Amino acid sequence: MKKNVNFKDIDTKDLAGLICQNFKEDGIEAILVGGSCVTIYSNNRYMSADLDYVTYEELKKVERSLKKIGFVKNGKYFEHPDCALYIDFLTEPVAIGNEIIKEFEEIKTKYGVFKLLTVAGCVKDRLFSFYHWDDRQGLNQAVEVCLDHSIDMKRILEWSKKEGFEQKFMLFDKELKKRKKELREPAYTR
Repeated sequence: MKKNVNFKDIDTKDLAGLICQNFKEDGIEAILVGGSCVTIYSNNRYMSADLDYVTYEELKKVERSLKKIGFVKNGKYFEHPDCALYIDFLTEPVAIGNEIIKEFEEIKTKYGVFKLLTVAGCVKDRLFSFYHWDDRQGLNQAVEVCLDHSIDMKRILEWSKKEGFEQKFMLFDKELKKRKKELREPAYTR
């Protein structure tokens, strides 16, 4: 692992690489989920304050590993005195609604490689909060990710139907089309 990490300026992607490289050295596998995936896939247009992970390891083992890089448990979260970002662990399995997730992306950073939700998985994760809790921020985050990536909308629609939210998918699809149209229209100035 690289030394001399500047925790004051580290970004989400590099921190995820550092954490997962540290975990790898301790025999721990963890998957990055949640808002930090949106941060990465939206090119930082949305900024999450934490990195959410799912792991099947005992939390004590995770705690020992994180302590080696300066993160200590503070209530529910792990914090580093010089880092603005904190770490959280969610209950396994990696699932979005009723779907158990088995496909992940891997991203390589200068600190190491980490696994995270696929782009489509990230969109579903954000839509889940919109579908179940009318979270408009979740809807906007799903749209932000779709603006930068090619998404198989038929698969998102199929998943939405299985979850019982075809009508809300239509709202998402309408918002996405509206935003894409706005981006294509030239801005005129005088």
